[in-house]
Amino acid sequence: MKRIVVLGAGESGAGAAVLAQKEGFDVFVSDMATINAKYKKLLDDHGIEWEEGQHTEEKILNADEVIKSPGIPKEAPMVRKIAEKGIHIISEIEFAGRYTNSKMICITGSNGKTTTTSLIYHIFKEAGYDAGLAGNIGRSLALQVAEDPHEYYIIELSSFQLDNMYDFHANIAILLNITPDHLDRYDYCMQNYVDSKMRIIQNQTEKDSFIFWNDDPIIKKELEKYDIKSVICPFSELKEKGSIGYIEEGKYTIEKPMPFNMEEEELSLSGKHNIYNSLAAGIATDIAGIRKEVIRKSLSDFPGVEHRLEKVTKVAGVEYINDSKATNVDACWYALESMKTPTILIIGGKDKGNDYDAIKPLVKQKCAGLVYLGADNSKLHDNFDGLGIPVRDTHSMKECVEACYEMAKPGDTVLLSPCCASFDLFKNMEDRGEQFKTLVKNL
Repeated sequence: MKRIVVLGAGESGAGAAVLAQKEGFDVFVSDMATINAKYKKLLDDHGIEWEEGQHTEEKILNADEVIKSPGIPKEAPMVRKIAEKGIHIISEIEFAGRYTNSKMICITGSNGKTTTTSLIYHIFKEAGYDAGLAGNIGRSLALQVAEDPHEYYIIELSSFQLDNMYDFHANIAILLNITPDHLDRYDYCMQNYVDSKMRIIQNQTEKDSFIFWNDDPIIKKELEKYDIKSVICPFSELKEKGSIGYIEEGKYTIEKPMPFNMEEEELSLSGKHNIYNSLAAGIATDIAGIRKEVIRKSLSDFPGVEHRLEKVTKVAGVEYINDSKATNVDACWYALESMKTPTILIIGGKDKGNDYDAIKPLVKQKCAGLVYLGADNSKLHDNFDGLGIPVRDTHSMKECVEACYEMAKPGDTVLLSPCCASFDLFKNMEDRGEQFKTLVKNL
């Protein structure tokens, strides 16, 4: 019996373990952290051996294959030892793909992944398609393949998940954009990160489709290096040569496979970045054969995504917006670009090698104040204090919200769009967003 070891027992790892057991493998799960009670119960219910708070080498290094959770870096000591032994390391998505013939709609990019994935899933469900939501959001793909299979899977893929995918095949691949992100995981080398994102098109055939943003300079340059076999489906804000999705004279337009258009103002999502997300989603669902009436209705009634430009409430004439999901500079740029009133920007967290120069012009133009929120705000002081905008230094969400309340005037907007990861002060970006919303609602 072949042995599968799963490193990391979160949503991804626990699901992979259940599928591995179902497929007849000898399975062992190991996590250096404490395993969530929900996943312990799942593993126990299936009689799968697990450990937490340690990695026992003799139980791991005898594996035929290792499924690594995406959050574990390749530099982790145990991962290094596994690689040195020549044991193949794969992702949960790669493993799950071996045991299903379902259609895979896969979305990646530095920004917009969650919104686009959620929007596509919304359209599929409205159309009555049998679809599962997986990857970075939703339930584990492996667990769904094992216990709740679907005809289609809509999968948000991070660069970390793509890194350990080899034979997996996307029927529809979507690449939204490529801007610097997670460079701390890629030896601070942009090309390493770019190469990871481009893996979205690996193994595609002439029967598949590749949707991408035609205006992205990095994507354009990278495409010259690849022999792309799939049908290319570029989109852009304006009608450009080759783009099959665009905005023209205020109309959202898709040329093929089934032409349709609608008024741009009817789209439920606002802001330039969301035009791109809506174009990618419209093209993908059009390719999947969903009727244009359903696509049109779904694009106009999609409720949006939690922690992504989420309107929280108005207090004393000030609008509070939770964009905690903005964990890189580009995401913050898009959020600021969509602001229509003077903005108090909350920025900070665990820096991932950020270059803040890209947002400085928008900060000058849009911001009435800056509130730094992090364990160490020195890099923020170095980058923004010289802009002549009032700043406040805070080290907890309570301090931060109090500072915003003091700084903001009626008619202003307080925007939490941090540019950074959350792990210095919070469990994750959801925790950061939830704390923000709770404190704002208690003002």
